[in-house]
Amino acid sequence: MRNNLKLIGLAILFSAASCSFTTNTFDDPDKDKALMDLIRYVLERGHYDGKDLNDEFSENVFNDFIDAIDPYRRYFYKKDIENFSKYKREIDDMIKNKDLTFFNTVYKKLLERQEESYKIQKTVLSKPFDFDKEEVLDTDYEAQPFVKNKKALKDRLRRQFKLNALSTFYDKKNEQEKEPEEGEEVDDEPKEMLSDRQLEEKSRNGLAENMDDLFEGTKGEEVDDEPKEILSDKQLEEKARNELAESIDDFFEFTNELERKDYFAIFLNAIVEEFDPHTYYFPPVAKDRFDQQMSGQFQGIGARLQKKNGKVEVTEVISGGPAWRAGDLQAGDVILKVSQEEDKEPTSIAGMRLDNAVKLIKGPKGTKVILNVKSKLDGGVRNVVITRDIVELEETYAKSTFVDKNNRNYGLINLPKFYFNIDDYNQRNAAADVAREIERLKEENIEGLLIDLRNNGGGSLKTVVDIAGLFIKEGPIVQVKSSGGRPEVLEDNDDAILWDGPLVILVNEISASASEILAAAMQDYKRAIVIGGKQTYGKGTVQNVLDLNRYLRNKDIGDMGALKMTTQKFYRVNGGSTQLKGVKSDVVVPDQFSYVDIGERDTENPLPWDMIEPADYHIWDGYTDFQETINKSVSRMEKSNQLQLIDEYAQWLKDRRDNMKWPLSYNNYKKRIETNIENSERFDVIDEYDSKLTFKSLSYEETLFEKDTILKEKRSRWHKSLTKDVYVEEALNVLEDLKESKLKN
Repeated sequence: MRNNLKLIGLAILFSAASCSFTTNTFDDPDKDKALMDLIRYVLERGHYDGKDLNDEFSENVFNDFIDAIDPYRRYFYKKDIENFSKYKREIDDMIKNKDLTFFNTVYKKLLERQEESYKIQKTVLSKPFDFDKEEVLDTDYEAQPFVKNKKALKDRLRRQFKLNALSTFYDKKNEQEKEPEEGEEVDDEPKEMLSDRQLEEKSRNGLAENMDDLFEGTKGEEVDDEPKEILSDKQLEEKARNELAESIDDFFEFTNELERKDYFAIFLNAIVEEFDPHTYYFPPVAKDRFDQQMSGQFQGIGARLQKKNGKVEVTEVISGGPAWRAGDLQAGDVILKVSQEEDKEPTSIAGMRLDNAVKLIKGPKGTKVILNVKSKLDGGVRNVVITRDIVELEETYAKSTFVDKNNRNYGLINLPKFYFNIDDYNQRNAAADVAREIERLKEENIEGLLIDLRNNGGGSLKTVVDIAGLFIKEGPIVQVKSSGGRPEVLEDNDDAILWDGPLVILVNEISASASEILAAAMQDYKRAIVIGGKQTYGKGTVQNVLDLNRYLRNKDIGDMGALKMTTQKFYRVNGGSTQLKGVKSDVVVPDQFSYVDIGERDTENPLPWDMIEPADYHIWDGYTDFQETINKSVSRMEKSNQLQLIDEYAQWLKDRRDNMKWPLSYNNYKKRIETNIENSERFDVIDEYDSKLTFKSLSYEETLFEKDTILKEKRSRWHKSLTKDVYVEEALNVLEDLKESKLKN
């Protein structure tokens, strides 16, 4: 369960599809019972690999649900778990009988224990931590047993919080003690060390909380001539503890907003994820977020919000969106009230659950919303009127650049995901955007193309078929198979080729789903060389998103959300599955994920690997000596000091990650941190790498920069990162070799 919740973005999706299920009714007035019954019904009839709801299934649901709601072991006692355990082998029968006794029992106790835990945490944080006392904390929290009593829970929380505070204390003390760098302005006067008595006096005068401001003063600024104050260890500890207390308050503010339906959704997912890692229940709000992630757009004002201390604050105004165009809303502004164009009275959102506040602010394109806003700059309160529009999340979409290497231009397209509009494929989608970027790159006279799929978790199956068709004449791209059915071959039927030049696909261990389909197809056709880790993620399953409301006759019961359900597996055109095994790179390069358990094979309940008959396809005939190019790249990689250093760094990271026991005394913590720093210093040169290549924006973007300085800065940072990217540099070398090979033949 703990791994599966991170994997939502790795799904391959069709548009919502119809299912030929038999007619049934779910009219139980208890929405939770009706929802549980409906999900069971859909899973039994539609999931690719059905599960028996038996005692083993029940135990797995039990363990996953407890882990999901108390992962740090901060709430429940051993006696609570023992009490819950009487249902451990009964949950399967309860699901069948629409019996919510187990959930109700756990939920009721959770609310009680959360309130109790919060009081204990406040008590723990009210007292100074003893950083001289030698203790150890094992941070593998889920492997820890539940405590026996309140005293043991208090000690566990004390140790966990002590490590958090110790980390902050160390950082602050280290910053205070470090020597000024050469050329840095410093005061000639000796700095004052406050005694405990002086500290108490300043605290009473309300000055202690502003001490950070007393110490700020950078080169060229006016600063006070008075000697600056150095914080004592006692003062630093108190400061670190107070910051932690604020974080705990923020966490509990969020927790207190959670309702029964939120925890019931967690329980439902503990059930459905027993079928496979990618079957997932979306409550209504989560379904909206998922659609937004997949399409990269939504209708609203174009601002990101967060809630803190009961207030809804603007954290970012999205470049190009309605709020950005209006120019009246800034990051840091607090939204006090919201009204619609036709409303007479505004609605106060102070203390309102953030999801509910967002609902009021978002709305259809063309409508107006009136925000009553407190300005961060001057504290004034004013009304801001914004006309809602379609907001596009630029970071979701394909972007391209080109580079001159040895008097030849090469293009690079970065594709973060295979996005599409779940309601209308003809709206903006990854395939159309990639085609457009290729056309634009061709105008720059590129002679080779790199598609960067690193960290791309997948998306629409149709978009990947369409994208693959841009590089071959016609033929099969991928095979999909339902349980017990015959494979269906998805083909590109257009014999037109948008790009017939040298092609390289860049992947890593997080490239999944649709990324694996594209890489596998290009590899099987020998159309492109794949560069990356030993293998990609290994997700070879297809999901459908089903609107659960379609099965209801009684619409008064409320919105039931949606179920993302695994309905098929996909296979390469050569018949092999990418499930578990992923796509093996033609040129294997080490990266930071090389030694991390991060693939499908490391999740709970993955479907098995298998293979089917190959499809009828013909290998690309554009190059005569593909293997020679691969051999040249492998040879370069073996000689690369940069990649060797990255491999050593990846191993070092794994060793650090595996050591989960942390000392809780300052001296031992400092020793460990300084040892880590000393060992890591030899890896600093990784970030200093410079390929000396210059990446350029396309002409159409240069025009946009005149009005959109934020986009200009984003592209500038991206181009700078590419110059330090040894993988991109090698991909360009491969493109150059492919170009030379083609010229020879």
